Amino acid sequence: MHYMDLGRTGLRVSRICLGTMTFGEQNTTEEGFAQMDMALERGVNFFDTAEMYSFPSSPETQGDSERVIGDWMTARKNRDQIIVASKIIGPGDGFRHVRDNDHSFGAKQIDDAVGQSLKRLKTDYIDLYQLHWPERTTNTFATLGYSHEENESWTAFDEVLSSLAKHVKAGTIRAIGCSNETPWGLMRMLSMADHAGLPRMASIQNQYNLLNRAFEVGLAEVAIREDCGLLAYSPMAFGLLSGKYLGGARPEKSRLALYPDYDRYTSPPAVAAIQAYANLARDHGLDPAQMSLAFVNSRRFVTSNIIGATTLAQLESNIASDDLTLSDEVLKAIDDIHDAAPNPPQ
Repeated sequence: MHYMDLGRTGLRVSRICLGTMTFGEQNTTEEGFAQMDMALERGVNFFDTAEMYSFPSSPETQGDSERVIGDWMTARKNRDQIIVASKIIGPGDGFRHVRDNDHSFGAKQIDDAVGQSLKRLKTDYIDLYQLHWPERTTNTFATLGYSHEENESWTAFDEVLSSLAKHVKAGTIRAIGCSNETPWGLMRMLSMADHAGLPRMASIQNQYNLLNRAFEVGLAEVAIREDCGLLAYSPMAFGLLSGKYLGGARPEKSRLALYPDYDRYTSPPAVAAIQAYANLARDHGLDPAQMSLAFVNSRRFVTSNIIGATTLAQLESNIASDDLTLSDEVLKAIDDIHDAAPNPPQ
């Protein structure tokens, strides 16, 4: 397993991160324990969760992902071996059940969210604490175009950083990060942190995969120059880049079978691109899923690649992508497919 610097924090995280949003929904507690056991055995020391998980978030399962991780670390007595990343939810109508729908990034809300996550995780510190998505309206979640909202207000960045700084000073948070953020937002927060002596963002968790390479346009340079690397989520585009949904297939218990409304990456142009990538992988004797993950792993701006799995077989295959180096020929062919249909409609 390769290990990478988490920003300028001094922490070293595995290049493969285990995403746990299925824990408590698609995966039972026992299955979550088995996944984390395998991941740690294979060298993965980095686990990502959020206060809103399980996914899809509901009043019945909200917080279960953190609870499973906390129960596992307590049972295995391995807290000192694990780097845990969690997130505070941003505003959104679909999450009224989370902390009584109090979702700004004000000091009270951050204190409340951190405190509840610590209890669920059964720990006294969170290694990386992230803002799950911006409080302001902007183009996130695979939206490429930006539409400006006039006279919109949100918690000032310096206030947010100051609130997080209190937790860093108290030791309840070791490092901070953002997620679903834009170049403007990330640079503003980094600049404020540097000028005011506040904690700086150590990472940015955004979508990045063969179907959505928008991160390369403005954020890749920021990630490299500012030591604020990408934690890539949805590296297999909700599993579609595995090829298992081609031809309209919906395998039993798969995400699209269980949650058909979550249809991102299923437009005809996206499906055509998925087919092209699958053909490329098979022409070179590669597994399409592993090729997709290995491409993400190969990017200089990536700190860690957040994989998800519902079975141990999937998990083992996904972790093994850390050992796969794509040839120049395959990388060139990937770019050719991307150039012909860049960031197809989601």
